[in-house]
Amino acid sequence: MHVQKNGIRSMSIRKFLYILPFMALLAIFAYYPLYGWVYAFFDYSPPIPLSKSPFVGFQWFHSLVENQVKVDQLLQIIKNTFGLSGLNLLFSWLPMVFAIFLTEIKAVRFRKFIQTVTTLPNFISWVLVYSLAFTMFSSDGIVNGLLRQLGIDSPILPLQSSHHVWLMMWLWTTWKVLGWSAILYIAAIMGIDDSLYEAAHVDGATRMQVIRYVVLPSMLPTYFVLLMLQIASFLNNGLEQYFVFQNAFNKDSIQALDLYVYNLAMGGGSYSVSVAISMLKSLISVVLLFSVNGLSKLLRGEGIV
Repeated sequence: MHVQKNGIRSMSIRKFLYILPFMALLAIFAYYPLYGWVYAFFDYSPPIPLSKSPFVGFQWFHSLVENQVKVDQLLQIIKNTFGLSGLNLLFSWLPMVFAIFLTEIKAVRFRKFIQTVTTLPNFISWVLVYSLAFTMFSSDGIVNGLLRQLGIDSPILPLQSSHHVWLMMWLWTTWKVLGWSAILYIAAIMGIDDSLYEAAHVDGATRMQVIRYVVLPSMLPTYFVLLMLQIASFLNNGLEQYFVFQNAFNKDSIQALDLYVYNLAMGGGSYSVSVAISMLKSLISVVLLFSVNGLSKLLRGEGIV
């Protein structure tokens, strides 16, 4: 009995040593940077060392709501964040539907071609995506060149417009990540027990009935887990995308919370204020994660935390 306990203890230590490097990486890159939150409590201005910066306590947190102008600006930033993230959340089911119809394609070569074409944009940087958008929709771009050849003198300039900015950002995001996001759902479909399909065919189910009563229920657990993670990161949206697409025409509509923090730190010189906002954003994200996890346990009987 004693030997068995020693064996179990030795095995547990060995398993812990296996994950220790990953825990070290997590501590270095995820938890150690939280030390930077201390800048929110000092009047810090680079390159002056933090040790020589005056301690101001919660001054920067109070400054966010000290007058109506700042309150209105912060409300607009929150509105943009909720609008941009809300569209992605509202259509979070698209990759699941795309995966279903992709697996329904019987021609293997054609299916692989579609999957490859829709997955490749995920590996393109947002700088190149903007270059593509500029090439297509600038005043001298491909689209407006074709319109001029057709005798249409009114150019289409979505990059230089303040209208439908949220919709345009969602369309570019969907084009970029749809194929990649569908991979997990394709894996879930591949993991469905063949006996379920056989039982459905024995009962005379059509292809749409198989999708409705076999495929969709099997994919829902994956969908709900990804949905909870997306809600938890609701405030962390598209800094790189919005940074490259922002300009004087759309800045009021495209400046989400992450971009606002970046502009404050790098452009406005308000480093401590940007850290204070980022700190509040992180705390709210944690609250959202645990709230959604609690709701999942209440409705589904299981969560992710």
